[in-house]
Parts: sequence; C-alpha cells; structure tokens
Amino acid sequence: MGGLPIVFIPGLLTTGRIYQHQAEHLGQRHPILFANSWSGATMAESARQILDAAPERFALVGTSMGGYVAFEILRQAAGRVARLALLSTSARPDTRERSAGRREQVAAVRQRGIRWGSLALWPNLVHPARHEDLALRRVFIEMAEELGPDAFARQIEAIIGRPDSRPLLPSITVPTLVVAGAEDQLIPPENAREMAEGIAGARLEIVPHCAHMGMIERPESYTKLLSAFLD
Repeated sequence: MGGLPIVFIPGLLTTGRIYQHQAEHLGQRHPILFANSWSGATMAESARQILDAAPERFALVGTSMGGYVAFEILRQAAGRVARLALLSTSARPDTRERSAGRREQVAAVRQRGIRWGSLALWPNLVHPARHEDLALRRVFIEMAEELGPDAFARQIEAIIGRPDSRPLLPSITVPTLVVAGAEDQLIPPENAREMAEGIAGARLEIVPHCAHMGMIERPESYTKLLSAFLD
C-alpha cells in the first residue's frame, strides 16, 4: 500500500467510527490511523499524543473538535503534514457565552448520564430530515457511550481552552480542503469560508442537505471529496 498515510481525528464524543465509510474506501490505497482526541486535557496535549503515534509524514483530516486539534498539530509539527482537510470546523476561539453553555452541558451530563447528553445534542448535529433516523442516531449514541462522561468533560475543557487559530491560517502552505454542511447549525458555513479565504489556495466545498456530521450524514459525498483530494 503505497499511498500517503492518513490520520483521521474525530470530534466531540466520536471515535474513528465516524470515518468508517471514508476509511473503508481510502484504506484500500492509504494506510489509515484513527487518532485519539479524548485523552488529552488540552489541544496541545492531544496533538503531542497524536504526533507520537503518527507516521513521519501524513495527510491530516479533522472534523469539528478534530479540526481544532489539527491546528495544534500544525503549530507543533507543520513539516510533517503533507495535506490538510478541515471538516465541519472553525478557526475561531470560544466565546465566553459558549464556554458557559458548554460547562452547563457537562454538569447536566454528570447528573443525567451520557446517553441523555448525546440525545440532547443530536438535533443540532444532523439535518432536520435526519432527526428521526434511528440507525444514524444509534451510531452517535454508541460512540458517546463508549467514551463516557469523563472523556466528554475533558474534551469540553480542551475545546474551551483552545486558542484563536485565525492568525495561523496564512502560514498554512500545504494543499488544503475545507468542507462544511450547508445546514450546519453548530458551526455555520461562514466559518468554513473564513478558513478557506485565510489559507492560500484552499479549496472550499459546501455540501447541500447536510448539517454537522457530514461523514455519516452524507458519507458518499464526503468520501468522494476526500478521495479526489487525497488520491
């Protein structure tokens, strides 16, 4: 298998399973590594852990929180990243109001459980047409339950503490793909446009009829985009 290795970084309350469709197809030509985005207390710590496990040079794919970690990897070891794909993510830092809301979510999950938390998050993660897609929802709940409330709390604090990555954008020189769901309510498409405009030569793709979890909402579309970009 001679293709460029790909490091996939999942987002909040998700595991490598979020990239199952993409990995099944790209894995026929590329070595695949699913990164751990839930053990580090900060973005910097998660980045160091991923770099320790990653090949010397690789393509980097991050979704949502995984994109925040990807920016930190670029700060620590930009020379090891050959290509970059930023999915459903943002370069902006948290607002004070957003951070307060996140901590309230953690407190509620501690009290009511991770399953309750995943069900509460669900309507904001997928397109309204998929709200009652029980098979899709089950995938998310199972990933959340696998990680549990402690990992959720750790990820939330790392998200709150992340730096503003907008000043980093002009220094990114590797080929970059930026993808967003047209109906993403958590991280609206204007965040993707901001990143694409800030990274010289970046390619922007807005996927219609799709919200925040495009990798499993519109797996064929995301796999096609990543295949064209990484192959």
